[in-house]
Amino acid sequence: MAKRYRYAFARQKEAEEGCLATVLAGVSVALFAAALVISCVSGGKGAAGPVMGGMSICGALLSVYGFIQGLKGMSHEKRSHTYSKAGAVANGMIMIGWLGLYLMGV
Repeated sequence: MAKRYRYAFARQKEAEEGCLATVLAGVSVALFAAALVISCVSGGKGAAGPVMGGMSICGALLSVYGFIQGLKGMSHEKRSHTYSKAGAVANGMIMIGWLGLYLMGV
């Protein structure tokens, strides 16, 4: 009878920076959604402009920071890079979206 070899692969831990990058992408999208809701409720008028501007700047800066953290998370050896890749890609797309929205407003 042939000998059976059983292979066991140890599950690698996720890089902390990758998890942070993914969370920051979610927060940036949530800020965008909140700014969109505030804009719709206020009808584009009133004192909501500075609030939406502040939320937009914070969302854009969070996406830049999340992108950097996602790239840092990919540099760790013996760690899983799933969240790092997802966070870096998501934050990169969100960053381009924020930049496009800003350039349309200018």
